[in-house]
This record gives sequence, structure tokens and C-alpha cells, in this order.
Amino acid sequence: MRSFGLIGYPLSHSFSKGFFTTKFEREGIDARYENYPLPSIDAFPDLLKAEPALEGINVTIPYKESVIQYLDEVSPAVSEIGACNCIKKVDGRLIGYNTDVLGFEKSFCKKWQPSQQPALVLGTGGASKAVQWVLKQLRVPFTVISRQSDPSRGILSYNDLSREQQAAALCWINCTPLGMVPNTETLPPLDYTVLTSAHYLYDLVYNPPLTAFLAQGRTRGALTENGQDMLEIQALAGWAIWTAQP
Repeated sequence: MRSFGLIGYPLSHSFSKGFFTTKFEREGIDARYENYPLPSIDAFPDLLKAEPALEGINVTIPYKESVIQYLDEVSPAVSEIGACNCIKKVDGRLIGYNTDVLGFEKSFCKKWQPSQQPALVLGTGGASKAVQWVLKQLRVPFTVISRQSDPSRGILSYNDLSREQQAAALCWINCTPLGMVPNTETLPPLDYTVLTSAHYLYDLVYNPPLTAFLAQGRTRGALTENGQDMLEIQALAGWAIWTAQP
């Protein structure tokens, strides 16, 4: 039986185990997919020793950046972005990939219109880096927003962001875990009263399907999309990497 899994912490919100278990059953694939919640990335080497049959590993919050130190090789995208969400083991060597970029681009562009710019990218983690990479490829100007500003990297804090800047940014992308189960009442601290039908709100969170962030947009007629589609696209891209299938 082939063995795959997911590392991150916590994993109560995980999509991957159910997705791949269903896929394996439906397609008659002799494989298993398990969740491996790691309180610290330092436990990753021990997991590899305990589960030597693992040949494919997904990586989620908060280890998409810190896992890179354990990899033997990385794809050009991982090297440029600095985040990895998919690992393939080949002859004992760990090779890192980033399928978030493909998942986000294909999902985001289904509804996004070129007029919906500039963008606000909320959060600075591994998923945010993938989103920023895609926006650069699409030539969409954006500003990264975080809890703390970092002028040297062009990052503004929420307190630095004016009402006029929020109104002018017609695309808001939430790359934080705010609003995710079980903390469904949380959302990025923005002025949602500036939203209009011209805005597009994209939330990488998928559980619940309608986050507090997206609900604020819908109330004001904004176009909205959650992260479910992105997850499925990146998961299938990971499967293609693991199995060397197109």
C-alpha cells in the first residue's frame, strides 16, 4: 500500500485526508493518506523515521517556510517564493514543490477581472508568498498587509492603511487563518463599509465556505470566492507530481 500524508498544526481543519481518501476509494487506488499534526517542525525528521513508507507529503500552516530546511532539492518556484506545500520522496531524497501557485492562479482567475486592481494581500506566511508570486505574474499591483509594518519590505500594518486606500483596492485576498473553524467569528480588521459591487474578495480559508470576511463582501454586493477550488486544484497537482502523471 502506498503512503501519503499531511503535516501542519493544528490539522482539525484539514481538507486533504478526506479528499484523498475519497479519491483512493473511488479510483481503486491501493493507498492511504494520514494527518500528522506536528507541534513543532523539529519533529519532522522523527516522523520520516517512524513512517519510512511515506512517498508524498503535503505541508500546511504553519510549516510551508520552515520545512524547506529539511529538503534535499526544491523546484524553481519554491526557491523563488520561499514556501513549499508539496514534497515528493525519491530514492530517499526529499524534493519540494509549490502547487499553491497553480491552485490559486486557476481559481482566482475564474472570476477576477483586470479592472479589479490594485490588490490588498492580507498576511505574510507561505500562502501569501504564493499569492504574491501569482499576482506578479499577472502584473497586478498589490500591497501586503500584516499586523506589524515592515517598511523595508513594503509591508503596511492594518493601522497604516487608510480608508481611501482600502476603497481604491478593488481586490482583497485573505491569506491569514482568520475566520477558519473553530474561530469563525474572526476576520481581518479592515473597514468593510468601503466595499462595493466593484470589489472582489478572495479568501484562502475554505472551512466554513462563507467566512465572516466573505460575508462582509456579499452583504455589500462584492464578488466573492473561497479557497475550496484552490485546494482541489493544488491537491490534484500534487498527486500528478507524486505519480509522475500529467
